[in-house]
Amino acid sequence: MKELLLVRHAKSDRNIDVSDIERPLKKRGKRDAKNVGEWLKKKNLLPDMLLSSPARRAIDTARLIFDELDVDGLVIHEDEFLYAADVKQLKSVLANCPETAQRVLLVGHNPELEDLLIYLVGADELSDAEKLLPTAALARLTLETPWSDLHEGCAELSSITYAKTLLDE
Repeated sequence: MKELLLVRHAKSDRNIDVSDIERPLKKRGKRDAKNVGEWLKKKNLLPDMLLSSPARRAIDTARLIFDELDVDGLVIHEDEFLYAADVKQLKSVLANCPETAQRVLLVGHNPELEDLLIYLVGADELSDAEKLLPTAALARLTLETPWSDLHEGCAELSSITYAKTLLDE
């Protein structure tokens, strides 16, 4: 059994005059990303592999989570194909994960992560929420399929955890 953790980047600052890829996190985003990392560690949901989009808001989210996890040997793998990617590109990046990786954490963007979630789990298995993955949300998927053979409906959604609820746990 493998587990895929999908994390949408934390809240970014849209009021700064920089290119989309350079948008930084807001103060709230930094706090939320740190809380996600703390929660993952508390729940012992430590990844074997951490993948991130190279966009500043995503890589900063990944770094803040990474700092809280404190896992020996874990590194952040930035992949340009995780920025403005479609489901096919996301699957391609995941296909390159070693089969020994039992839990992979992927930090990326919407609508791409929601599209991947819908593809892997199936729309019928998800709520009708307008936004499945708001900023700093974490979706836990379980699958028995090798990373190289992800296909439609191959995963089961375990949970979606929202940053705003982590303060209550």
